[in-house]
Amino acid sequence: MHQGVITTWKYMYIWMKVGSIHKNSKTRYFAVGWYFCFEEDKIKIKSKYKKENFKLKKAKELALDVEIKSYDMTEEEKIQIFSKIQDIETFHGCVKVFDKKYMRKEIVDSNIFFNYAVKVLIQDCILPVLNLQENDEPIEFIININNRNIRVGELNNLETYLKTEFCIYDDDFEITYYDSKTNYGIQLADLTVNTFYNSYKDISIVENLIKELKPKNFRVSLFPRSSSNKK
Repeated sequence: MHQGVITTWKYMYIWMKVGSIHKNSKTRYFAVGWYFCFEEDKIKIKSKYKKENFKLKKAKELALDVEIKSYDMTEEEKIQIFSKIQDIETFHGCVKVFDKKYMRKEIVDSNIFFNYAVKVLIQDCILPVLNLQENDEPIEFIININNRNIRVGELNNLETYLKTEFCIYDDDFEITYYDSKTNYGIQLADLTVNTFYNSYKDISIVENLIKELKPKNFRVSLFPRSSSNKK
C-alpha cells in the first residue's frame, strides 16, 4: 500500500466511531472517523484516556461502568483529555465529514456507503502518514469498531470489502466489533469524531477546543471537497 516506502511497524491499531449514516436523516452533516496508532503506543493512549475518564466519573459522581459520551463533556473537560494524549508519538485523529447538501446522489444503502467511507479514510488519512515513513513491510490494520449500528448479517462485509479494494497490496485487515460502553479506545474515537463534526455543524461549540489541538496529530477534511467553500 505504501510501495517504495519502508515502515518499521508491523501492526496499525485503529479505533473507529461512525456517525449516523441514514438515508432518511435530516441532518446536513455526518462524520466517520477514528484515531490510530502503532503498536508501541496503543496501551499508553488507552491508559491515559481511561485515567482521565475515571477522573470525570469521580467528579460527576458516576459509577465506573457508566459510559460518558462526548456530548456529556464540557469543552474544558475535552481540552484536558486531548492535552494528555495528543503529544503521544504515533497518535493520529482522522475524521471525514460528509456534507449531504453537496452530494449529488442520496445514500441508498447506509452499510454500503459506510464501507466506501472507510476506504476514503484510509486513502486520505492513513496513507499520507505511512508515506512519510521509511519501510516496505506489509502492515496489518487492526480495526476496532462500535457495533451498535451494524446489522448482524453484515459484520464481515467491511473486512471483505477492504481486502478486495486493496488487493494489489500486501497489507491485511482484521476487523473486530465492540460495544463502546466497554471499549475506551472507541470512546476516545467518539470524542475525536464528535469534536470535528461539531466544528462544521456549529463551531461555537468547540471553538476553544479546536485552538488547543495540534494540527500535526489530526487530519480532517470535508466530502465532497467542492463543498468546502460553500454554505
